[in-house]
Amino acid sequence: QVQLVESGGGLVQAGGSLRLSCAASGRTFGSYVMGWFRQAPGKEREFVARMSWSVSSTYYADSVKGRFTISRDNAKNTVYLQMNSLKPEDTAVYYCAAVQRYSSSYYSDHDYDYWGQGTQVTVSS
Repeated sequence: QVQLVESGGGLVQAGGSLRLSCAASGRTFGSYVMGWFRQAPGKEREFVARMSWSVSSTYYADSVKGRFTISRDNAKNTVYLQMNSLKPEDTAVYYCAAVQRYSSSYYSDHDYDYWGQGTQVTVSS
């Protein structure tokens, strides 16, 4: 069974930085796509960033491009989301997600099979 555990959320002022971590366990993740999503109060969960374990290609939502960076440490089975220049509109619960099966996009939460419990990020103005 795949387990994903996020950490690193918190309260930060606008313009600040946070690094989220997602520790993965239960499988060999070499063929998995790993994604970060977020959900703000009253809004649908939205795609933030993704990458696969086996290649270095990364993809970002336009709203975070240039400010957020997704990366991985294969030895630790951990995926990171470095968030810089945070804005109040980045406030949300951030979720780590994983999938092994093929998808044409990996931009929808329906494309992922495994989810972490989420970590709260609050950006004050």
